[in-house]
Amino acid sequence: MCGIAGLFDIKGSRPFEPTRLRAMTLAMVHRGPDGAGEHFEPGLALGHRRLAIIDLAGGAQPMRTPDGTVTVTFNGEIYNFRELRDELEASGAQFRTRSDTEVLLHGWRAWGEALFAKLEGMFALALWDQAGQKLVLARDRFGKKPLHYAITPSGVLAFASEIKGLTQLPDIPRELDPLAVEDFFAYGYVPDPRTIYRAIRKLPAAHLLIVRRGGAPQIRPYWSLLEHVGAPSAISPEAIVDELRQAVRRRLISDVPLGALLSGGVDSSAVTALMAEASEDPVRSFSIGFADPARDETPYALAVAARYGAHHEALEVSPADFDVVDRLPLIFDEPFGDVSAVPTLAVCAHARRGVTVALSGDGGDEAVAGYRRYGFHMAQASLRRYLPDPVRSGVLGPLAEIYPRGAWLPRPLRGRTTLKELSLDPASAYARMVQALPREIRERLLTQDFRRRLGGYDADENARGAYNVDAPLDPLQRAQYADAVTYLPGDILVKTDRASMAHSLELRSPMLDHRFFTAAFCSPPELKRNRLQGGKAILKQGLEPYLPREILYRPKAGFAPPVSNWLRGPLRERMLALPQSARLRESGIIELREVRRMAEAHAAGQTDSSKPLWLVWVFDAFLRHVEELRRTGERFAA
Repeated sequence: MCGIAGLFDIKGSRPFEPTRLRAMTLAMVHRGPDGAGEHFEPGLALGHRRLAIIDLAGGAQPMRTPDGTVTVTFNGEIYNFRELRDELEASGAQFRTRSDTEVLLHGWRAWGEALFAKLEGMFALALWDQAGQKLVLARDRFGKKPLHYAITPSGVLAFASEIKGLTQLPDIPRELDPLAVEDFFAYGYVPDPRTIYRAIRKLPAAHLLIVRRGGAPQIRPYWSLLEHVGAPSAISPEAIVDELRQAVRRRLISDVPLGALLSGGVDSSAVTALMAEASEDPVRSFSIGFADPARDETPYALAVAARYGAHHEALEVSPADFDVVDRLPLIFDEPFGDVSAVPTLAVCAHARRGVTVALSGDGGDEAVAGYRRYGFHMAQASLRRYLPDPVRSGVLGPLAEIYPRGAWLPRPLRGRTTLKELSLDPASAYARMVQALPREIRERLLTQDFRRRLGGYDADENARGAYNVDAPLDPLQRAQYADAVTYLPGDILVKTDRASMAHSLELRSPMLDHRFFTAAFCSPPELKRNRLQGGKAILKQGLEPYLPREILYRPKAGFAPPVSNWLRGPLRERMLALPQSARLRESGIIELREVRRMAEAHAAGQTDSSKPLWLVWVFDAFLRHVEELRRTGERFAA
């Protein structure tokens, strides 16, 4: 795993100072502590920070063809590089290294843009084609590896794995994007392709950015999950497990120590079991627990580890670990509101002390419909068939407004929430279901002056538009697809990438193998979810020979600490101090009277306002980060 950065003069061949590129790559040294490389030619600068995983001696980058006409800087792993290499060698290509990087050079020459759909793995890369005078940026199918870019006022395309690589350049404006701020408070993250900065963008997953000298950048997809939609797959439980088995085995390629992040849930337990099956040596596994028994999955992780003879290490997260909140903006470069980032950072730090690569269960909920909200969504879809539109909008909507609030109740018992979602069309109900803060809370929390700056922008459209994609999908697939193109790349994979790379740990996700994912996604809804087995039904059935029923069929837990309780206890003073923040007041974005009301009511146990208060806390920490950028002399336009 690595960090990449570069500069490309769109207008001509102006040379770049090496110090500019070096500043970009040094800002990301955590992504690649094992080495650095640079390549310069007129109008082009490519940089690389290396975390050596495969071909430790021969995989240095940027890497070039012998004649110097194709150059690549690459972050990620290509799991089928040996098969591609055999195919290329049969056509006459001559390889000088054992690395997966070299496959990209010869693959581009042989297949051009068709190369990227052949790749199996995770990647973000920049490829320079000297003969065609074009730069190609590419990102993997699900967005496991990040890639950010900006175009300077002088016509230079700059790119980097992380935003901090781009903020080293003084000619990239630092104006915050009000729409991204609204997105953050709606979802708890900034969805692709926006970033918190108006001038910096994310390259979407499964997309290419191609720019030729003298031309305008073009962005287009090279793959879509929708390509595989058709007749429902009749895959069996045994076959879906075999797809996962092959995905796990492909991800065991490494010249450095491997391990597993084992939470005790179905997905990570399945990956650990199949990893143990394929490994000659005992698996090293790592987990995080909480003192609150309702949140702690450590006993289940220990049971799986014992079953497979894994060398397991467990660590407990406490309120003291929340001191990391002040460092989150340095790690994520944006306000990032997924509270599970805190334990994810802790488990990655813990794992890195023993291994360099770890497998995880990320992607299973999206692939095999594991989220509990999918069950609510399907139930609502069934009810809508019996409720005419006038009844839903004219009766249930007004009834929801007068129904008592029950945010503290378990999700199935929140009558107000259910009535409100039933009153909406399916896409709007889904958008509301996935949001961190619904619109009515955002309207109270964000100032009227700030909301006027939005110009009528509706953050709900991010989720609604993805749900309403023009494709023959059933309601469950629509929710799965929307998650796969919004929540997965915007939240889950940002969290795991930044948390792991902050500690120079490479994470691999077998359940994001595109063959496993598409097989699961295209299976009939009743195979993914049913009354008896809940979500992931087909996968659970196939895993019965591998895992005990108390692992497979217990209620789904999350990977989040008990923040609501901690904000009333050890974190109470931090919460109550938020309304006094000078940064929040000067930003003109947050309605501090509402924050005070929420904090006092939460502290008294009258309401559960932990979500909005947590987002405000994270945003306050981000504004502190902005102040520090100012103090270090980086230009920031308010």
